[in-house]
Amino acid sequence: MHYPPLIVWLTVFLIGLCLGSFLNVVITRLPVMLMHHWRSEARAALELSAEHSPRFNLATPPSLCPRCESAIAWHDNLPLLGWIKRRGRCATCKTPISIQYPLVELVGGLLTLAVLALHGVSGEAAFVYAACLMLLALAVIDFRTQLLPDILTLPLLWAGLLFQLLYQPLMLPGAVIGAMVGYLSLWSFYWLFKLVTGKEGMGFGDFKLLAALGAWLGWSFLPLILILSAGLGAIVGLITQMCLPHLRGQPLPFGPFLALAGWVGLLVGDELMMLYLNLLI
Repeated sequence: MHYPPLIVWLTVFLIGLCLGSFLNVVITRLPVMLMHHWRSEARAALELSAEHSPRFNLATPPSLCPRCESAIAWHDNLPLLGWIKRRGRCATCKTPISIQYPLVELVGGLLTLAVLALHGVSGEAAFVYAACLMLLALAVIDFRTQLLPDILTLPLLWAGLLFQLLYQPLMLPGAVIGAMVGYLSLWSFYWLFKLVTGKEGMGFGDFKLLAALGAWLGWSFLPLILILSAGLGAIVGLITQMCLPHLRGQPLPFGPFLALAGWVGLLVGDELMMLYLNLLI
């Protein structure tokens, strides 16, 4: 395989860092925006007067320190470099800034390199990279808030079907079946678990996320995705129980593990499927 020159690798890595920086904005602001929207809908349904609050979206207000609310200078907002330059602290009040920000930026950059290495510079690569970024956003949002927003999961599902239509039309029937089976499998588990225990084992967003992965990867990948995500979730859960006693009994979001399994499927799915089938045989 002919690999692109070094300047292309550096360029796409920088683009990935910038997209990771934007993803941090989505991760931190989208749940707040949704809460404001739901609150407005609830007040309207109860025929209460509308609340007047400052404009809040992905662009407004500009980046601020969450503690002292001082504006963050443009040079401190540079992806990865700004956090390193300030040693992970606010320039004004010296409050530590979450390591989430540089990690998401770094992962965004590394994902561009992985997709470039596997797919080259192509429309197919752009689709796969966008799906990887969407999974990254969903994983971190679910980890932070235990929320998988429809505004992200449903476009991911439709984008998967569009990807199959454009680049792998013979896989489209399997993708449609994958979306249906992905949703219904976790939906069925949810109700079975609730009937047996009286508790909710997962959220509806997990159903939609697995449906989206079924659309991207096809129905045949679903058992492997569930094995990977459930196995990783069980390992992390056991480690958490042993090492962090204060978190015992706390719900563990399933979305990050589904997203990680989805990454594996998108990037090295064919090779992993061959290994999986060989083990079964």
